[in-house]
Parts: sequence; C-alpha cells; structure tokens
Amino acid sequence: MTTGQAANAQLTPAQALLVVGDLVTDVVALHAKPLSPDTDTSARIAVRPGGSAANTAAWAAHAGVPARLLSRVGADSADWHREALARGGVETCLRVDRDRPTAVVIDLVDGAGERTFVTDRGASGALGPSDWQDALLDGVGRLHLSGYLLFGAEGRALAAVAVAAARARGIGVSVDPASSGFLREFGADRFLALLGGVDLLLPNLDEARALTGQSDPSIAARVLSARCHCLVALKLGSAGALLAEHGALLGRVPAPGAVPLDSTGAGDAFAGGLLAALLDGADPAAAAAAGCRLGATAVLAVGGRPAAVPAR
Repeated sequence: MTTGQAANAQLTPAQALLVVGDLVTDVVALHAKPLSPDTDTSARIAVRPGGSAANTAAWAAHAGVPARLLSRVGADSADWHREALARGGVETCLRVDRDRPTAVVIDLVDGAGERTFVTDRGASGALGPSDWQDALLDGVGRLHLSGYLLFGAEGRALAAVAVAAARARGIGVSVDPASSGFLREFGADRFLALLGGVDLLLPNLDEARALTGQSDPSIAARVLSARCHCLVALKLGSAGALLAEHGALLGRVPAPGAVPLDSTGAGDAFAGGLLAALLDGADPAAAAAAGCRLGATAVLAVGGRPAAVPAR
C-alpha cells in the first residue's frame, strides 16, 4: 500500500494486527572482540531491514496472523523496504518522505550476542497524525504501537489519534516502550501518563526498571501493572517472561534454550508471537510462551526479521 491509498485490503475480521511506528535500515556489526578505541576492530557487517514496529509486524505475520504496518520511510530505500515486508507477508501502508532519509540504526553486536544501538530516527521521526486513516483499523483486532512514537511530538499526536480510534471500535491497544535510554531522557512519569487506553504493555527488564525504579523483576512487573492498569508482559530474554496484572504477579513463562548470535529484534519477535497468539484466542500465559519461542528463534540469525530478505 503506497502513500495516499486507503487501507482497504481484505484482512480477516477481528484477527489482524495493525502496527504503527518505526521502519529502519539496520547496519549490523558483529564484533567478537571488544571495540578498540581510536583504531580498527574487525567485524562482520550486514545491512538488514529493521525497526521495532516493522520487525514486530513481520514476526506476527510469520506466526500466521494478518499484519499491517503504518510507517514512514525515505524515498532513498522505500522500494527495498516495501519488498522486504511484502516477502514477509506484511501489508504495508508506507508514507514515503521526500525530504528525510530512512531511519538508520547501527547495531553493535558483541561476542555474546548483546547489542548496542546508535540511532538516527530519520523519516520515522516525522510519522504523525496526518499519516493516519481510520480505515487502517478495518479488519483489525489489535493495535500495537512502538514506544519510539511517544518520544516525539508528532508521534505522540499520532498515538493519541490512533488509540482513540481503536478504543472507539473496541480494539485492544498494546505498547512496547522500545528504549530504556530514551525512556530515561523522556521521563517515566511523563511516559506512563501517555498510556491511557492501553491494555497491554511489553517492556524489557531495563525499560521496566526505568519506568518503576525497581530492580527486582517481579516487583517491577507488579508495580508497573498497577500504575498502568493493564496486563504487563515483562521480557527477560533467556529467562523468559513475567506476567502481571493490576499489581498481582500472574506467573513466569520460561524461554527455550538458545545460543545467541544476534539479539537484535528478539524483543520484537516476542511481541509479534505474543500478539499473534492473543489474536488467535490464546490466554496470556500461552501467548507469552509463543512469544518466548519466537524470541529464542530470533537470536539465532543476524538482524531483526524472521526470514531472508533481498540484499541491498
């Protein structure tokens, strides 16, 4: 779906996922040794399509539910990104920006598979309410927002419009906080105040700690679920996930064992698997288990998507 077109594809009623947020070109650098300041460090480098929102949509489609993505992309790589998403089964509603390049993230991945991001939000940072159409919700059973939206004024305005439209139709809304670093800059109270109408929050442990000030995962999950009045699925990586709701811990879900190559997109895979399972009628524990399975799959390959994509 291109700029200006309505979202009128025949998605399965009440079973589709609409994801709104960032679409990124990932430059992934896998370095087995620590970075050497002021000189060279050997690395394997690959260019992959990414972005938390786009990755989540791709993993949900991989899990078998219809997925639609609203995002903004630069004209410099719009065709490449559209093709990659289409190959992954994602219906795209991409707004092509003629003034800003596609967002770029440099993923520095160490020998343990852990990643550090250097981020240029590019066109994704301009996604705003003018990009919204209520028809995007046709056939949709859940709206999912990348937390990156909430760190900019345009994104916050878009989120408010989208959440209001979803709630008016009785559609559930979930949010992935996306970045502990940006959360700390933005402010926990300020971020939590934006979560009205959200029934599911999907933070990782660093994000939950930033939002609550609690270091213990169980306490952080309980506190966060009480503050946001919603279900919290707290991502713990190889330790699985914790579920909490209304201040009470519902339980822990284990993750399959995996030796990570690249953890980029693992949280997005968890979100895609969990949301797909919820749309298929699973209860929260079963949905979180599905998310953990996809998260364990994601760390076995380079990049944040579930399938091979065209080289660029």
